[in-house]
Amino acid sequence: MCTALVVATGALFLLTAASSRVAKGVTVNGTDVGGMSFTKAYSRLKAQAEEGLKGRRLRICADDKTYEFVFPEITYDEHFMSILRQAERGQSFTCPVSYRLDCQDEVVSRICAAADVQPIRSRVKFNAEGAPFTYIVGKDGRQADAEGLKRDIALALEEGTDFVQVRFNTIAYYPSLAELRRDTCLLACFSTEFDSSAEDRAHNIALAAQKLNGSIISPGGVLSFNRVVGERTAKNGFREAKIISGGKYVQGYGGGVCQVSTTLYNAALLAGLKVEEYHPHSLQVGYVPPSRDAMVSGDYFDLKIRNNRQTDVYVRAEVKGGRVSFRLYGTSDGVQYCLESVDKGAVPCPEPVVLEGEEDKILTPAREGRRSECYLVMRSGGREERVLLRKDEYLPTAEVRQTKRKSVDSAVS
Repeated sequence: MCTALVVATGALFLLTAASSRVAKGVTVNGTDVGGMSFTKAYSRLKAQAEEGLKGRRLRICADDKTYEFVFPEITYDEHFMSILRQAERGQSFTCPVSYRLDCQDEVVSRICAAADVQPIRSRVKFNAEGAPFTYIVGKDGRQADAEGLKRDIALALEEGTDFVQVRFNTIAYYPSLAELRRDTCLLACFSTEFDSSAEDRAHNIALAAQKLNGSIISPGGVLSFNRVVGERTAKNGFREAKIISGGKYVQGYGGGVCQVSTTLYNAALLAGLKVEEYHPHSLQVGYVPPSRDAMVSGDYFDLKIRNNRQTDVYVRAEVKGGRVSFRLYGTSDGVQYCLESVDKGAVPCPEPVVLEGEEDKILTPAREGRRSECYLVMRSGGREERVLLRKDEYLPTAEVRQTKRKSVDSAVS
């Protein structure tokens, strides 16, 4: 019933428009439509408006690309029928025609999307040799002003001009060079010294440092010393040198690697990073103060360092002139970190071990053990905080003494 009513109403409107007439003497936009049926008058006015459009064009230029539009892409809005219905005898009307681009929103969106240029992000390249960083500065992008383009199109159609230039807003590249440098500043540097004449040990130190050099710890990520350096075996290029095992110095593959892990451990603490796993040696080592060593061994004793920053931490290692050094780079948290080793007293040596031999001599000198603590000192904004990191007890070593074996003749006499 509703559909039938709509159809009937529409038919009635057309019949009325066709049979009803415009008042005599009425002109619209200079055209005499008096006495015409509403339908005929309306059609004539539309035809005249469209005739004027057929010669019009609109060019939209974005750089070297031009988009051209003509009728019926350029269309119009009018109110002819409303004027015709209200016109009285002898009246003259000017009915402005509002020109527009058909499907303007879609057209503008397509043109802008094709013209937009995304900015090229700045980046930093971390180098294992030479200057630690190479900074690659980004490039600005641009975004077409879509709303401005719509306004310019409307103005051009209203004023009868046929050319519109797309305008752009700059999208600045990021991050800036200053921000890149801020995120790659030196956080800490720590070095230890070794005897470079001990070739096998020096080789192991250089090899382990080389494997760590160039490492990047992502935000929240963990650097595992054992995973990066790998097994200390001949197959992996390591040589035999002195290691601490069972409270004694013995020969073993990878001797010297613990000095590398210890150096990295100190650098990490001085950089304010979180050390999630470390292990002290059974005996005190000579290349760092007590309670500042970090032993690694096999798959079970590892050094793990977590990056607690929001940006990457970069690891540079260098071995030169009997010194192994680590430099850590990243974003500073504004805190100055220091390490303080506190001696808590000696652990006495056990009784000497006496062996018989060909002559009197000391095979292994006695060495006291040591109790110690390590504190992390943090200074920021004129305030200082001191936190206990660890307590350790290093074993003493007994003197091993060889005495000359008594001869049988001496024993008889």
